Amino acid sequence: MSMDLQDRGGNKPSGWRIWLPFLFSLVLVVGILLGMRMDSLLPAMVVEAGSQAPVSLKDQSKLEELLRYIEAKYVDEVDREELIDEAIERVLEQLDPHSNYIPAEELQSINEQLDGKFEGIGVEFMILEDTVVVVAPLHGGPSEEAGILAGDRIVQVEDSTIAGVGITNRGVIELLRGDKDTEVRVGILRGQEDKIRFFTIRRDKIPIHSVDVAYMLDKETGYIKLNRFSATTYEEFMQSLENMVEHEGMKNLVIDLRHNPGGFLQQATRILGQLFSERGQLLVYTEGRSVHRNEYKSNGRSFFPLGQITVLIDEGSASASEILAGAVQDHDRGLIVGRRSFGKGLVQEQYTLRDGSALRLTVARYYTPSGRSIQKPYKDPEAYEHDLQERLESGELSSADLVPIDDSTRYYTDEGRIVYGGGGIKPDIYVELDTSLMAESYYQLRQLIPAFVFRYANDPERDHPWEAYSLSGFLEQYQPSEELFNAFLEFAESREKLAVSANELASYRDELMLHLKARLGRQAFGEEGYFAVLHQKDPFVQEALKAIRHPKPISQYGN
Repeated sequence: MSMDLQDRGGNKPSGWRIWLPFLFSLVLVVGILLGMRMDSLLPAMVVEAGSQAPVSLKDQSKLEELLRYIEAKYVDEVDREELIDEAIERVLEQLDPHSNYIPAEELQSINEQLDGKFEGIGVEFMILEDTVVVVAPLHGGPSEEAGILAGDRIVQVEDSTIAGVGITNRGVIELLRGDKDTEVRVGILRGQEDKIRFFTIRRDKIPIHSVDVAYMLDKETGYIKLNRFSATTYEEFMQSLENMVEHEGMKNLVIDLRHNPGGFLQQATRILGQLFSERGQLLVYTEGRSVHRNEYKSNGRSFFPLGQITVLIDEGSASASEILAGAVQDHDRGLIVGRRSFGKGLVQEQYTLRDGSALRLTVARYYTPSGRSIQKPYKDPEAYEHDLQERLESGELSSADLVPIDDSTRYYTDEGRIVYGGGGIKPDIYVELDTSLMAESYYQLRQLIPAFVFRYANDPERDHPWEAYSLSGFLEQYQPSEELFNAFLEFAESREKLAVSANELASYRDELMLHLKARLGRQAFGEEGYFAVLHQKDPFVQEALKAIRHPKPISQYGN
């Protein structure tokens, strides 16, 4: 007779039978706890709701089993986390060049660039002779409020001496940045003083501007340079637009996207919405295996009337920059000036992992209004990585005739012009690279100009004739003297032991003089002074102005 029947018959259970349900429960709880413990050891990912887990439990078990054997039996000690990170990176290498893993320690810095702000003391600095020197406290920031001045030398942070110890830029940033409303005590040497002044600075949110400069190139043409598409780019762009339209009479616009690596797609489409007054203009669309077609269109709410538009691009313009340039070109809204863009037509989404790291995964491709994808081929990872070097060696950067057509499919702009995809946006007006400026010695000398000018301009024993000019007078009349140029060469030789032959120096002397003047312009007049000097000789800007001033630029310059 079964036990169940006996119990149901009303017989009194024996003692061990009373404890049997409890023992079963105990075994079940232990099993659950062991399962949770095993699961916590697996490299799991947090995915958005509705997404499928990218790794099956079976495959996770295989990975976990492999790691256990390595940890238990391998001849040397191993770092489990390093092995996991390496495995993740190797998996992603099998996908595309822009799907990548971001370690937790790097994620904050990357997110700050996209968020458009960080928390710190708000100071621009450089390291001169192993000493941190303040170039400028950021306007309205904590350092300016505390009384920090340009030229101050930061020699101490809290109880640590940072002068003469070989500190790096990254080291300075790690010491000075911190959470909002926390305080940091810095020791400053000012001028010829030998006594340290101490300042307690309360950290705050510091904006990272994506508009480098916005100013008028001439009486009717404005210029805006965007260095990225962050969370604040549209707002910054609109503020610049409003100022130039309402206060300076701007009618035409040059948008400079050179060396702009992209960022948030929505920021690019919102800016495009201001360039098209019509409602319903297709600006870009995205589509992927698990992502349905998503179209971005103009809303017909452009706030300022804009006339002619030109967009400047080069081989460093990527992603959101190419979205903006592609829409302008496809709809014949303006001309593209420069060189073939980078060729990134892939859309990434970012997923936060359990340990604070992140996965940035390609989920779709984007297409310009005419239907072209501008993603360059990436089946050969090495060729993809060295693409820009190949462009230089092939002569493409110096000749429009050598620009390849990776996808021979013809696409058509609104006015019937032929455009191609498969390898970046090809400009309507090509600007050749000046190869005389590719000399290694030129780059070595040019990178020393900021430090030299800062020191020269803050030397009380030097004459500062540029300070007597207005910006317009400085642009038209001032030229760096031979005395200044020779002082720079002496500085380069003493600082980096750079001695350049007369023949080599002659090939780029004028360019060095231009950058010396530009840096002095920045010292005296801010970013506008710096860029205004460079743009006087900038072939991109000069070609853009030439096109904008033509009564029918599309028919004159369009392919």
